[in-house]
Amino acid sequence: MKEPFVNVGIVTAQRIQCVLNADYVCGGNILCAQTVVEVSATPTGICWQGEVFRELTFTPKEAAAASFSLFDVTIGNGFHWERTEMQTFRGALRMVLHEGKVCVINRLPLEDYLTCVISSEMSSSASLEFLKAHAVISRSWLLAQLGNKRKRTESESVYRTADRLVKWYDHDDHTLFDVCADDHCQRYQGIGRVNNPNAYEAIRQTRGKVLMYEGEICDARFSKCCGGMMEVFSACWEDADKPYLVSKPDIIYNDVRAREVKDAFCHTDDPNILSQVLNNYDQETRDFYRWTVRYTRQELSRLVAEKSGMDFGIIQELRPVKRGQSGRIILLEIVGTKQTLTVGKELEIRKWLSPTHLYSSAFDVEQTAEGFVLHGKGWGHGVGLCQIGAAVMGTLGYSYAEMLEHYYPHSVLTQCY
Repeated sequence: MKEPFVNVGIVTAQRIQCVLNADYVCGGNILCAQTVVEVSATPTGICWQGEVFRELTFTPKEAAAASFSLFDVTIGNGFHWERTEMQTFRGALRMVLHEGKVCVINRLPLEDYLTCVISSEMSSSASLEFLKAHAVISRSWLLAQLGNKRKRTESESVYRTADRLVKWYDHDDHTLFDVCADDHCQRYQGIGRVNNPNAYEAIRQTRGKVLMYEGEICDARFSKCCGGMMEVFSACWEDADKPYLVSKPDIIYNDVRAREVKDAFCHTDDPNILSQVLNNYDQETRDFYRWTVRYTRQELSRLVAEKSGMDFGIIQELRPVKRGQSGRIILLEIVGTKQTLTVGKELEIRKWLSPTHLYSSAFDVEQTAEGFVLHGKGWGHGVGLCQIGAAVMGTLGYSYAEMLEHYYPHSVLTQCY
């Protein structure tokens, strides 16, 4: 197998502005460095320099170090840290009209893509072993998705009856490109995040290495903080568990290096460790290992109506119907004065119970005279590698292979290309 190229969906907007930082070729014309490209969507195509095109492709004249900078890229779409920023990317630039807007797609070699991923998912100044572990799982996850995409038929991810709505979100959502650049897939925020040699070294030392199980590349999921207990795949996505994605405590018992750990690797408030995982905007999030959210009955009723698009009346009860092995709620019954409905899976629950996304679905419900208090654990779905836990393991001296063995038991580290 040769190193593949990857097509990444960066941003979709009515108007796109970017700067070419090297010489690019488009339609046989050479555009010099510092050329500003401004395009806008029309009903029939993409308008650039007074002409309308079905699509536009800008290819580096010399691929080695060519890059372009995009203005107003949205990150954290739909989450509490959502914002826009300028980002710089290597490789080719493609613009396609999609649903009345311009979709920007970046095409580049997979290893170049991964260098930016591990520097966007965490800090590129994180420990080398932690970065190596994440390089392997990010590579594995992507190649598994690309392989599934080639042989996958359209799967059903919504189940609806009169009293139940079960929905999950996965990679199948993308059709114009392989992966998106945001948290829905894995963060890819350009070369501006790569500010430490460790990122390049982690990619060099793990180039082409993936996790495999019984001859297939592992669908290596990961989340920010498991809250002390990892979850199984079926709690969050389709009902098909994977032997290497198991529910287990985020600690290795009877290991001398773990003696400094409180009750789980990810239970830490050490700012030096957290800064390895949490970029500047992530550090605005506090108390993610254990957290509390309070709503009055009226606040929750308005929120659920807005997020679900359904009128429950006044919310009377929140009843966990089914939990995963880590304690995450898979099915939640919402009892209102106008209707009762059971909702799942975990991400849909998190969307309905927060103006953005609830940190996780691992919570207990306390009903008070005023409303509801949610006592929660962790940040994210909790399946696979726990980024904060792995950062602690790196600080304690664990190798990247030991991290992978801990978070993906039964998998085998294999050279893919």
